Amino acid sequence: MPNTLSIAIIGAGLAGISAARHLSEAGHQVQLFDKSRGSGGRLSSKRTEFGDLDIGAQYFTAREPGFRRELKRWLEAGWVADWEPQLYLYEKGQLRPSEDDQQRFIGMPRMTGLSRQLLEGLSLTSSCRIQRLRRDEPHWWLEDDQGSEHGPFDRVVVAAPAPQAAALLEPAVQLAQAAARINMLPCWAVALVFEQPLDTPVQACFVRDGALDWISRNSSKAGRKGPDSWVIHASTDWSAAHVDDSPLQVIAAVQQALAQILGCDLPEPVFSHAHRWLYARPAEDCQWGALAAPELGLYACGDWCLGGRVENAWLSGRQVARALMGAG
Repeated sequence: MPNTLSIAIIGAGLAGISAARHLSEAGHQVQLFDKSRGSGGRLSSKRTEFGDLDIGAQYFTAREPGFRRELKRWLEAGWVADWEPQLYLYEKGQLRPSEDDQQRFIGMPRMTGLSRQLLEGLSLTSSCRIQRLRRDEPHWWLEDDQGSEHGPFDRVVVAAPAPQAAALLEPAVQLAQAAARINMLPCWAVALVFEQPLDTPVQACFVRDGALDWISRNSSKAGRKGPDSWVIHASTDWSAAHVDDSPLQVIAAVQQALAQILGCDLPEPVFSHAHRWLYARPAEDCQWGALAAPELGLYACGDWCLGGRVENAWLSGRQVARALMGAG
C-alpha cells in the first residue's frame, strides 16, 4: 500500500468523521462528501430564533475504553458536557421518576457542536449527493446528482445509512447485499417551544406506552439558550404507521400525547417543527463493525454496522480506518 492514499468518504456523520480523523492523523489525504448543508448526520440540531433544538440524537453514552479516552479529550476541550436531567419513566399510564443512572453526554453548545469541532482541519464538500461510484482501475471516481465527477481516489469509504449505502456499494456485490439486508426504522421528531415554562419537573422521559418513545426538555441542557423548548421522538411503530403523514398532523398528534403524559393542558407553542428520520435506527443489532472489499479498495461503516448509537458510529469509523490501513 502506498505511504499516502487519496481517500473519499461519503457521509459526514460521526462514523464518516471518525474514519476521516483516524485516516488523516495517519497521514492520508481525505475528502468528505455529504448531501446535507452541514455535518453530523443524526447529531442534528435545528437553529431557530428561539435557540438551537437538538432534533436528532438527544445524548450519547460511553462504554468502550477507547471511546471513553476520546470522550475525556472532548470533555477537557469543552466540546461536550454531562447532562443529568430529572429523568422520568412513563409506563402503563403512570409517570414516575426513573431509576436509570446512566451517565449521559451532549454536544456543546448543541449536538452538532461536536461534529463541527471534529471536522476542524478536514476537507468537506457539502450539499453534494454522490449517487454512483465508478471504478477506473486502479482509481475510483464519484459521480454526483448534478452529473459532476470527483476524483481520482485510491480508496472509498461509504458512511451513509444502510439503504443509501447499498446502492453506492453495487461495485462490491457482497457489501451491497449485506447493507441491503439491514432494515432501518423511521422516527418522527417534533420540537415545541413555549413562551412560558410548562409546569412540570420533567426534563427527560422514557415512554413505554402509546405513540411516543422519548421526551426531552431541550432547554434543560447546558449551553441551550432561549425559552422553554422540548423535543419529542415518536416510537418507531407509530412513526412507521404514520410515515406519510404531514408535519402538521404529526405535530398535533405528538402534542396531544405529550399533554396526556405530562398530565396538563399545553399552551399554544410559539414554534413547532416536525422532522422525519426515515433511517433512524437499525431494527436488529449487527456486530460487523465495518464492511470491507480490500481487493477493490471499497469500504463501508456506520452505526448500523454495530447496532445503532452514537458511540457505535464512532467505533465503526475507527474500525473501517483500521481495516483500510491494514489491507496491505
